[in-house]
Amino acid sequence: MPEGDTVYRAAKRLHEVLAGHEALRFDLRVPQAATVDLQGETVHGVVPRGKHLLLRIGEFTLHSHLKMEGEWHTYRRGEKWRKPAFKARAIVGNGGWDAVGFDLAMIEVLPTRDEDRVVGHLGPDPLAAEWDPAEAARRVSVDPRPVHVALLDQRSVAGFGNEYVNEILFVRGILPTTPASETDAAALIDVGARMLRANRDRTPRTFTGDARPGRSTWVYGRTGRPCRRCGTLIREGSLGTDPTKERNTFWCPNCQR
Repeated sequence: MPEGDTVYRAAKRLHEVLAGHEALRFDLRVPQAATVDLQGETVHGVVPRGKHLLLRIGEFTLHSHLKMEGEWHTYRRGEKWRKPAFKARAIVGNGGWDAVGFDLAMIEVLPTRDEDRVVGHLGPDPLAAEWDPAEAARRVSVDPRPVHVALLDQRSVAGFGNEYVNEILFVRGILPTTPASETDAAALIDVGARMLRANRDRTPRTFTGDARPGRSTWVYGRTGRPCRRCGTLIREGSLGTDPTKERNTFWCPNCQR
């Protein structure tokens, strides 16, 4: 599931193969941007912002969001793609490499000077150089909604997805339904930031320190299985700002109170 660490790794890899080179291939396969052509422009860099990816070419930015299914791959020119071509939504290439975005749920091109229009609403990003944990904690601490909902809100802190939020709450011993304003927000943010950084440069991600299949999470995806700490069976529910935005919650009724 793409979360802040996934986007960070994708941006880092795209930057390595594209930055400083002329875009000899530029192909967007979405109706709203199909006529945009930045071929011949120089790729200045690729930057992650929470779950958003900003590929800066010439005076423009190719903005994409991975949502649930999206992926960016890099291939040496002529190498066989690992996913079918009909799933490709964006291709940016140079003399040696092609970067291909598959199943991207959101993609657009805008002037780089207007990037704030698409990412200016985001809260502090734990993987950004300008990370501000105090501001992230402040935003969460004044939110009266369930803490699970508050931590998923990208306006409070950018980069946490559902897997991270469930694992953060378990480690801190907090029920997902607890009002965020009644928690130690600074401690939650600290734990989450450390989790993101620990997983930033590795795959698969792990929260327990054990990356073997079935051993990487404390509660996420473990409904009905024994808690790794106390043996109580893990429960599952759902929370969201409305029925269309609900996400699965997982918790140990003994360790999280």
